[in-house]
Amino acid sequence: MNADSLRELCLSLPQAIETFPFDLDTSVFKTSGNNKIFALGDLAAHPLKISLKVDPEDSIALRQEFEQITPGYHLNKKHWITIELDGGVPDALVEQLIRGSHALVKPKTPRAKPAR
Repeated sequence: MNADSLRELCLSLPQAIETFPFDLDTSVFKTSGNNKIFALGDLAAHPLKISLKVDPEDSIALRQEFEQITPGYHLNKKHWITIELDGGVPDALVEQLIRGSHALVKPKTPRAKPAR
């Protein structure tokens, strides 16, 4: 996965926007509905890395299976991972993790109130 396909995937998710709150190099992908971050990284860096929100139990298992997956860089280590995209983690899994991160933070759809 390269920077262009990573950006394209992140922005294809519902209500996803790209912002640069930290500096002009760090892309921060968040949901416009609640302004919560689901992915971030310097897309011009070599090697390319992306940080994603994950379930804490999944974080432990992923870090044990892939040396390219480490605790979230400058983030809550329990809820975030950083993936070095050097080909060691299959693109399909990276895509699944991006979609999962987005699902963890996306705005909840309001429930319809029962008619009276």
